[in-house]
Amino acid sequence: MTNINADHVLDAKGLACPMPIVKTRKEIDNVEPGKVLLIEATDQGSKADLKAWAERSGHQYLGTVEEGDVLKHYVRKASEGESGEETSYDQKVNNDDLKQKLDSGDVTVLDVRESAEYAFGHIPNAISIPFGELEDRASELKQDDEIYVVCRTGNRSDMAAQLLREKGFNKVYNVVPGMSEWDGDVESK
Repeated sequence: MTNINADHVLDAKGLACPMPIVKTRKEIDNVEPGKVLLIEATDQGSKADLKAWAERSGHQYLGTVEEGDVLKHYVRKASEGESGEETSYDQKVNNDDLKQKLDSGDVTVLDVRESAEYAFGHIPNAISIPFGELEDRASELKQDDEIYVVCRTGNRSDMAAQLLREKGFNKVYNVVPGMSEWDGDVESK
């Protein structure tokens, strides 16, 4: 592959979601419009997270190069007039609300974490569709179902809920803070 030049480098290696996004949000302020920020990360979830964040905030996601265990993400900062405002999904529930829903009936829990995260512990009967695959796999969900989207902290699930809304799902809820503070039942696969 052609050598890709970056104007700024952010080291996010060893950090788990949501920290690569949190650090990128701060670092992008130090980058001149039109310049490229290289984010080096080891969290596999950062592939989908950084792409979605860049698109939603108006910056240009250029791509990711994998070098061993390191993911090198390239994002071009939007020039004046290019950037859009980040949005936050408005239909949210907390972990306790989800536990009550699970006790009361038939709900769909969508876990958008990476497969490895899901395998080591997830809400029983949750459907696993990693965020990076959701665009292509949304048809596996029923549009009329109440869907509670969960990730580790509520960040990826926020972006996933927005994506589902764009695809015509209306009964979608982002679960915050998600699995990082989940004290309900968990199963492993």
